[in-house]
Amino acid sequence: MKKWLSLGLAGFLFGCSTEPTATPTAPLPQTFYDYSITSPQGTALTLPELAQALQDADIILVGEWHGHPGAHLMQTQLFAALYAQSPNLALSMEQFTRDKQTVVNQYLAGEIGEKTLIQEGNAWPNYTGSYRPLVEFAKQHQLDVIAANAPKSIVRCIGKFGPDYLDRLPANERPWVARILTLTPDAYLEKFNASMHHGDEAKTRRQFAAQTAWDDTMAESMVNYLARHPGKQIMHIAGRFHVAEGLGTASRIQSRNPKLKVVMVTPITEQTEWNAQAPDYRVTLQPLPTAYIDQDKMMAAMGQIHRRNDSLQCYPEQPAR
Repeated sequence: MKKWLSLGLAGFLFGCSTEPTATPTAPLPQTFYDYSITSPQGTALTLPELAQALQDADIILVGEWHGHPGAHLMQTQLFAALYAQSPNLALSMEQFTRDKQTVVNQYLAGEIGEKTLIQEGNAWPNYTGSYRPLVEFAKQHQLDVIAANAPKSIVRCIGKFGPDYLDRLPANERPWVARILTLTPDAYLEKFNASMHHGDEAKTRRQFAAQTAWDDTMAESMVNYLARHPGKQIMHIAGRFHVAEGLGTASRIQSRNPKLKVVMVTPITEQTEWNAQAPDYRVTLQPLPTAYIDQDKMMAAMGQIHRRNDSLQCYPEQPAR
């Protein structure tokens, strides 16, 4: 099972929706909508107490398993609780990319409808069930929504050709990805490598460049926003691998502006292990159902991912002059 999950990473699903890791002190919630919260020290917290604990953070990174109803419910309720404390708030999203910021802005301003946002903004397939409540809260209260991520097509081409692929991008597309990618060895790279099992070091380096392109772009988007809007607080939502233990997006934020206070809120389950030294606030959820029991069906699904990546339309290498 672990082997095939790592193969799915080659399709760049990894950073968004990996298997949970944790040691919760609270009992397992009874339904998929239920959750319980603990502090980094293991103290049980209510949602208002969590919001109060986060009130002096510049950026709050809130992890999720994509499509988990309890995770999305908690995110929306936390965003509303943070707004009740201070309306000087913005929402940042992995689920929209920089090239679609204008479309997101048009929707927030009432210039286009939701169907147009979904179609022209390349909203995720689970937008209406998972992210609509957050975006509608932001729209209702006239809060900014940061389309923080790098376009998936570019990230996949980085995974295929390596970080030098960015040099092939036209001038108008290069700003859609972070100016600098973090490729030096760090704890995030170690965690990423530990999840890879194919033994191809060159491929792993390319895939990590793609992985950190997401994190660096999201981090740069938030740092740049705060530079333009000092005093704002950002709540950012992303897959838990980007958030957990501050190894992904948080480390990229702090390398760009170490003065910013970044706090993590990470989903966990009872069934898995968790680093007791991790600085995250933890939200205990029921684990999602097992995706596959039949290994042949899992292999077929992973094969579809590989075929999709093989058909990528990437810019060709520029001839030497």
